[in-house]
Amino acid sequence: MGQYLNPGKMSYQMAVNSDIFVDKTQMILFLNGLVNTQQRYVSVSRPRRFGKTMAADMICAYYDREADSRELFEALKVSESDTGIGKKSWDDFLGAFDVIRIVMTTFTRNKKTFDEALDAMQKLVSREIKKKYPDVDYFDDKDLIQMIEDVYAENGQQFVIVIDEWDAVFREFPSDKEGQKNYLDFLRDLFKDKSYIALAYMTGILPIKKYGKHSALNMFTEYSMMFPRQLARYTGFTEEEVSGLCKSYGRDFDTIKSWYNGYEVSDIIPPDPNYQELKATGKSPEGTRYCLYSPLSVVEAVSTGVIKDYWNKTETYEALSDYIIKDYDGLKEAVTLLMDGARIHIDTSTYQNDMTTFTGKDDVLSLLIHLGYLGYDDVAGEIYIPNKEILDEFKTSTKGSEWIESFKAFDISQELLEATWAKNCDKVAEILEKAHDLTGNKTYNDEAALSYAVQYAYYAAQKYYTTILELDSGKGYADIVFIPSPKFSDKPAMVIELKYNKDAETALSQIKNRNYPDRLEHYKGNILLVGIDYDKDVLSTNKEYKHHKCVIEMA
Repeated sequence: MGQYLNPGKMSYQMAVNSDIFVDKTQMILFLNGLVNTQQRYVSVSRPRRFGKTMAADMICAYYDREADSRELFEALKVSESDTGIGKKSWDDFLGAFDVIRIVMTTFTRNKKTFDEALDAMQKLVSREIKKKYPDVDYFDDKDLIQMIEDVYAENGQQFVIVIDEWDAVFREFPSDKEGQKNYLDFLRDLFKDKSYIALAYMTGILPIKKYGKHSALNMFTEYSMMFPRQLARYTGFTEEEVSGLCKSYGRDFDTIKSWYNGYEVSDIIPPDPNYQELKATGKSPEGTRYCLYSPLSVVEAVSTGVIKDYWNKTETYEALSDYIIKDYDGLKEAVTLLMDGARIHIDTSTYQNDMTTFTGKDDVLSLLIHLGYLGYDDVAGEIYIPNKEILDEFKTSTKGSEWIESFKAFDISQELLEATWAKNCDKVAEILEKAHDLTGNKTYNDEAALSYAVQYAYYAAQKYYTTILELDSGKGYADIVFIPSPKFSDKPAMVIELKYNKDAETALSQIKNRNYPDRLEHYKGNILLVGIDYDKDVLSTNKEYKHHKCVIEMA
């Protein structure tokens, strides 16, 4: 048994021996179906506290040909069923391969650059391979990749390579772009099109780094917090598993659930070619859905009986604060909405899977999904704060004076929304006027600028509505339409028409004359028509300067 080559079963054995142990060994059945296929490259990203290291220990213990693990796994769930994917027995690959286990953070400590860490790792792993296979005629015993190729060429012995904390370079050396590039090039050369690889398993907090829209490691399949795919039920503790622990320890399940539940995932395999067709016919395109819990928090709460925020044991509030304080347009507003219980749709496609490259608020929010601070509904494409424990972290991280104006603006926006529902035209006009002033003089130039100011003022509506700009009615375009989300179906749909240098009644007439409400037939009888106007040509000495008017009717 070595430290890096064939590390044995002891680490996983200690987990199994623990007082609280949740058996996730059926995950091996899925991995066995990938062995020696084109899909044998697996990248699993999860937040801290979600059992990444234990899963890596399990994989090493199972595949390690020197571990003698049959007795260990025969007593676990993996032995209770066939794989269902073509393998005859659960133990087809038990102890079948040489295993290389690497924890990248082991090598980054006390290193000035990541290249130094990468060099140290290769030297130590190469030394163990040479000790294990001293008779191999190595072409270059300082080249780790070449040494593995030489072992395979002479002995036909395949490898399972497990890399834990694979993303350490992006977290601990965020500015070392050259080191990051060299590392990704090394991994590509280690894995891509190599017959000696029976299975490659990498795990970390971040998905594989993208450059633009591409990845240097495109042979890997990603199993992330956004799309855990077939590994969804192994990403955290399931509700069934937590319920069982609560019964065993006499803990109140409902309390545990309210504090630590909330990560909703599904085992859909994106992109599903029939996704839109299934959705249109009302059939479920999302596969099996799971409500997941943070394993560390559940173990702490169940074992001690103390319900509290355990998150700060591994993530400090300063880490969260560093990201949500970033000066991206709309980021603070989004955070205040989330803290009020809203779900917000975001675009995750531009996120580059690192901790420094942000082009807007959606990239920061995407990172927070991977860090575990936000849940992600992969069907709706919406983010949310998953539970009380994480909400506590947000509350702690937003106590600074820089958040006072954000929360004040949110309260005003909520007041505007409630005034609209109450058809209080004067109040709506008053609040819009204040919001318009806050957005600056540049928004007083035309209807498009007015639209921006109104959207800003109504940002609290994102909790209850889907916003549609320029809705085509066949006779024209409605400026802003708010469609109630299914969760708030009792709220009225709202059609807002904006005018300048005319009057609010003209805006309302346009809504009616162009049949905008006909596009919302489903909401008939519960549609608010809102006409808003201001006169941009009124002189600053006039009391009507930048004065807004509003008319609201029910349709």
